[in-house]
Amino acid sequence: MNKQMQYLVEGITKDVIAYLIEDNGYDLPTALKEFYNSETYAKLSDEATGLYIESSAYVYEILKNELNMGRLL
Repeated sequence: MNKQMQYLVEGITKDVIAYLIEDNGYDLPTALKEFYNSETYAKLSDEATGLYIESSAYVYEILKNELNMGRLL
């Protein structure tokens, strides 16, 4: 992962963690666990998907769908 991509992934991750805490009342360790163990995070970290150039809100919507359905669609 190059530095620019890493910077973008970290920024999105920070925002998504904040959304999880705000919307679901998760504590920080729970929010971190939910996101880092998700298929969404795996896709975000994969340069081939291009997900890292999308908005934080868009990535969060993907994560919410994954959490609701139990898998990434």
